[in-house]
Amino acid sequence: MHPLRKRIEMATEEIEKKAELLRKKLRYHSYLYYVLDKPEISDFEFDKLYRELVDLEAAYPEIITSDSPTQRVGGKASDAFDKVKFTKPMLSLANAFSAEELRAFNVRVKNGLPGESVEYITELKIDGLSMNLIYKNGVLVQGVTRGDGRVGEDVTSNIKTIKTIPLYIENAPSYMEVRGEVYMPRKSFITLNEQRDEAGMMPFANCRNAAAGSLRQLDPKVTAGRSLDFFAYALGETEGLDVHTQEQLLKQLKEFHFRVNPHYKKWESIEGVLSGVNEWELKRKELGYDTDGMVIKVNDFNQQEKLGTTVKDPKWAIAFKYPPEEAITKIESIIITMGRTGVLTPSADLSPVHLAGTTVKRATLHNEDFIREKDIRVGDTVKIYKAGEIIPEVATVLKDKRNGTEKEFVMPGECPVCGRPVHRVDGEAAVRCINPQCGGIIREKLIHFASRNAMNIEGLGPAIVDNLLAYDLVKDPADLYFLKEDDIRRMERMGEKSAKKLVLSIQNSKERGLAKLLFGLGIRFLGEKGAELIASRFQSLENISEASVEKIQQTEGIGKVIAQSLYSYFRDEQNLIILEKLKEAGVITKNLEEEKQGDAFLGEIVVLTGKLNFMGRREASDLIKKLGGTTQSSVTNSTTLVIAGEDAGSKLKKAEERGITVLSETEFLTRAGIEEK
Repeated sequence: MHPLRKRIEMATEEIEKKAELLRKKLRYHSYLYYVLDKPEISDFEFDKLYRELVDLEAAYPEIITSDSPTQRVGGKASDAFDKVKFTKPMLSLANAFSAEELRAFNVRVKNGLPGESVEYITELKIDGLSMNLIYKNGVLVQGVTRGDGRVGEDVTSNIKTIKTIPLYIENAPSYMEVRGEVYMPRKSFITLNEQRDEAGMMPFANCRNAAAGSLRQLDPKVTAGRSLDFFAYALGETEGLDVHTQEQLLKQLKEFHFRVNPHYKKWESIEGVLSGVNEWELKRKELGYDTDGMVIKVNDFNQQEKLGTTVKDPKWAIAFKYPPEEAITKIESIIITMGRTGVLTPSADLSPVHLAGTTVKRATLHNEDFIREKDIRVGDTVKIYKAGEIIPEVATVLKDKRNGTEKEFVMPGECPVCGRPVHRVDGEAAVRCINPQCGGIIREKLIHFASRNAMNIEGLGPAIVDNLLAYDLVKDPADLYFLKEDDIRRMERMGEKSAKKLVLSIQNSKERGLAKLLFGLGIRFLGEKGAELIASRFQSLENISEASVEKIQQTEGIGKVIAQSLYSYFRDEQNLIILEKLKEAGVITKNLEEEKQGDAFLGEIVVLTGKLNFMGRREASDLIKKLGGTTQSSVTNSTTLVIAGEDAGSKLKKAEERGITVLSETEFLTRAGIEEK
């Protein structure tokens, strides 16, 4: 019998009431956190409520419901996806590429509605995967991909892992199909491709492919770790919902606690639509997700019905597609860089070219297979684009521009740092150095360990790391904590003051806590978010070291690959030596719960922009959280406050346009109770 069941003597009805109250609280706070970005309680308080429900359901498994927050990653790995036929087809949209084509669409609409005035509504076209969600009596029972529009695939277990999709809707009709787009945020896309590069896997070409690949994982735990998101925008077959326009529907979906893209707008003419289309061609690049166009719909549902559909698409809607932003340049050379796990990554040095607001001089080539697949050669003329609007990447080679001087690239057979033979595992695309004593691997591990998102050792950048290695002062991250000022003063351009400052910075980093330490160790496949999840679950290095693969994998958001990698790391003799040295040095190996230090920013949703002189942006973000606020990367409808340092750009302008309160750095420090020195 579960120990909790022994301790709690309640009537079944009381138990069920308690569980339902916990579920209701968790749904509410999940909605505030994931959809509105306006949390009312701390992560610690949320985790405490969640754990209470987990324990209660473990003691009384008969009370578990399919819509419980604990069941988001409760499905078993599948062998295949069942086919599902739609009652109401998911039609595609006709495309327009010019103002003339939009005006022609308007003429067709007017001809189909003679004498009637027409309102249009525009919505950003999210570049993701269309999804149909089926709710019965408010409970999510099925999630189906669009497929060919008439038959899709059942991905219910995977869909349930997406935190912005409600598992239960209060006051919902008896039957409702909600349609929308599953997408991967750009930040998650970049992180995922970095992990795939490290693992020797081919990267995803774009956010859409990444979202599609993540939804078709046979193990829901893998999907859960991919940070997918969802925007709702339409209905399928539905009973008993009284809405008459697209605008009303979007507002209703928000009331049902779905995430609805806030950038929709109603227009009274096609010329207004065109102005909105033109406005967003550039603005969309500031978003945290990919959009490839604008969807234009007739707002009134009765008018939509009158206009009807063709075999393939509705006559009342059209998608305006933005042209992809590409640039043509030349590959001057291909260089090799090394990562902390020994992976050798080729990159193209390019003739400088302007692309999407920046000058691009280098593009990643990922691995040998990527180069072969695209037949990339030194001297080639290529088209490049920014994957996820951030990472420059080669799209295509312009082979008609070749003149015979181009040279094929061959990956080196030896490590460019230590000279040992490199290794390629069967089934992997990555070539890696497997010498654990390779200076290149040690260097990258030290740089990563000291980086801002890891142990944040201020002043310990690549140049200092190179010096430490050159003077044979460190061989692993733990050695940093045994450095003396006298050791550091031996190095070039390191005086007494610099040495003292660096030692102090290293010693201060001991207090970062378990999550930062785990990420800093550079455990294969374990990213920053994964480290936080593991730290929160196990609370100490000792608990992690004793955990089985199965127990690690039970952590929400942690899949089998990460679990196996973490388990193996703690059974490697060399790693254990490093961990013991870290403990001996006094590095904190337990999880640190965020302690609130006041309420100066209670309830504020803050965006930091520009250069801060008194402290770094990350430090400022941590301070805001300790004082009751939350931070976000871009200005949205939920933003309540912007802190603007020197050279603040578009975010400041956007805040001023929206009437959002803006504080200077001095005003921010005053409100935080910090005196400038």
